[in-house]
Amino acid sequence: MISPSDTEALRRVHPIAKELAASNGFLLARTGLRLKARVVATLEKAGFEGYQYSVLAILGEGARQTQATIASTLGLDPSRMVAVMDALEEEGLIERQRDPSDRRRHVVSITADGKRRLVRLRAIMKDIENEYLAPLSADERETLHRLLTKLAVHNDPGCGFKPLVTGPLDPA
Repeated sequence: MISPSDTEALRRVHPIAKELAASNGFLLARTGLRLKARVVATLEKAGFEGYQYSVLAILGEGARQTQATIASTLGLDPSRMVAVMDALEEEGLIERQRDPSDRRRHVVSITADGKRRLVRLRAIMKDIENEYLAPLSADERETLHRLLTKLAVHNDPGCGFKPLVTGPLDPA
């Protein structure tokens, strides 16, 4: 049953055009922007920056990376990456060392404190995702993930992963 406050909230919602609501691209973009806004706001409230999670997640996979590689992976301007790295290094979450094979580059690795921070960030991100995907069943979430993986592999070479998709949803 809809309460009076819910009814009032529904009256304030301005529905989008039917043509837009019928567009998968529009819905993906719009929901993606809403999710991004929620992530940024939640991370900022918890005292984190979005790129911290991304950088630590990349480094958390174990491989040492150059700043330039991380910037390229994230599609982040190298000068902005320096600021992100400076902040992470200042907090003791990463270590930067000159690359012995090319002294112009810095090789970055995650510290023990960075690994602990990554655990906290993962929990925050999981909570956001669970809240965001709450209307979907476990099967629907799995299907959505398979379809998004298929789209990502096709449209974004930067994803750089082999999808864990089987059956009729396999990318061609």
